[in-house]
Amino acid sequence: MSEDWKLYGFAPVPRDPELLFKDHPTASGPNPKQDLFVADDFPLPDTPLVREVRAFAQKELDEQTFNHSNRVFVYGSALAKTHFPEWKYVETPTAVETYALSCLLHDIGTAEKFLATTHMSFEFKGAIVARDLILQLGGPEAEADSVCDAIIRHQDIFVKGGNITMVGQILQLATILDNVGLRANLIHPRLIETTTTKFPRKGWSEHFARVIEKELTLKPWCHTTTFEVPNWKAGVQSNFATDVRGNDVMRPFD
Repeated sequence: MSEDWKLYGFAPVPRDPELLFKDHPTASGPNPKQDLFVADDFPLPDTPLVREVRAFAQKELDEQTFNHSNRVFVYGSALAKTHFPEWKYVETPTAVETYALSCLLHDIGTAEKFLATTHMSFEFKGAIVARDLILQLGGPEAEADSVCDAIIRHQDIFVKGGNITMVGQILQLATILDNVGLRANLIHPRLIETTTTKFPRKGWSEHFARVIEKELTLKPWCHTTTFEVPNWKAGVQSNFATDVRGNDVMRPFD
């Protein structure tokens, strides 16, 4: 196997954020570090691959999901820069590009073209679509693999053991931050204000909750049911959708 993994965000980091943040020098305790960033500090990389993937995502996703994907890039980049400088994320342009592609495509499986046209869970279908697209556009296989891996695992938030890729962990932290407000105290309030101005939520909490409920109804075996009670059945209120609707941190911006 080649050493390409070093370029595309494959570095192993702990999967469990509780372990990741335990006794952390800047992220633990009641007053974590909040670097004063604004949304414009984290533009998407201006590369041919990102431009093409962004155009694809904008065409296939509805506006709320496309904006969410952009917010996730901003929040994740800020988290990595402030709290994990040892990951050298910002200093590795290929890793930033890989993360950008992962963000733009992480919910592509919820697009109208894909959600109800496959029996697969949306993350898995989306990961395959993303990998195929990046390869079709001439992207490196290692980068396509990293994006695919991160998207497959981006809702795997109840796994405690083992590791995940650096890009995968940033994606998990940023999506859960935007979706339920978890660990929003690790970024500056000004970053949230400017990011939601640049990429408005437009009722994202209710919108995403309905997407969750739609997939649960269509595919009661799907991976999203891992957020629910064991042996979840149609008609049982979704815990995940309830948590998303209860996102008090982001409510002022919805």
